[in-house]
Amino acid sequence: MSTPYITAEPQASARGVFKPSIPLFGLDIAAVSFDTALDVLCTAALQRDGRARVAVTPNVDHVVRLDTQPDLQRLYRTADFLFADGMPVVWASRLFGAPLPERVTGADLLPALCERARAGGWKVVVVGGRPGHEATLVEGFAQHYPGLDVEVIAPSMTFDPTGPEGDAVAERVRAAEPDIVFVCLGMPKQERWALHHAGKLAGGLMLCAGAAVEFAVGLQQRAPAWMRRCGLEWCWRIKQDPARLWRRYLVDDRRFFSILWRHWRVARTRRRAA
Repeated sequence: MSTPYITAEPQASARGVFKPSIPLFGLDIAAVSFDTALDVLCTAALQRDGRARVAVTPNVDHVVRLDTQPDLQRLYRTADFLFADGMPVVWASRLFGAPLPERVTGADLLPALCERARAGGWKVVVVGGRPGHEATLVEGFAQHYPGLDVEVIAPSMTFDPTGPEGDAVAERVRAAEPDIVFVCLGMPKQERWALHHAGKLAGGLMLCAGAAVEFAVGLQQRAPAWMRRCGLEWCWRIKQDPARLWRRYLVDDRRFFSILWRHWRVARTRRRAA
């Protein structure tokens, strides 16, 4: 039998929490399929009511970072849409008895949104990439999504999301009047910038997507589908960039197991007290 929070019609509640969703690791994670998530985001891209909608995709690394930074978690929770990017997050939802339908990743959403944008004639802005290499990303988009109206803004390597440069980038994005903004600055810079500046846009969608833009335009090769299904994409990422990623996946992210254990004990205690 299907559970109500999965079959319920998706809608935004009055307090801004997307429905249907489930509480997990202190976050309200959307309990929808990939196709539904894509449709919801496309609807958001066309809204014009004085602010952009922000979508984030929590994975294991995000959960670990948010657990030690309550202020960042409070900010992260204000995103309009939270979709489970990591398979371990989906597995955790099953452990707690409220299974998410499937994984909804930024790496899958970004190219799908590019196809919708190309078909609809929507304007896309990318905030991210290496300074001085904007043309490389533009060429990649032209090759993989011919006809897509895209502009790339690459902030400096010392970019402060809420500082003067962050304000200047937000003004450039506002002037471009985009339907979709892909914010690819890495966590937490991309989330801090998007959530801080969403109110400066007339509307549209801001997707915090990390390295997804490099996958989408062929600058990085994504893990094979079987590795993604088995939750082994992190192995592939380490192989591609060991110097930068080994510590994240092999040291820092091991804290996820203690976080999972803690939340499971709390959930068990609550069930017994009910």
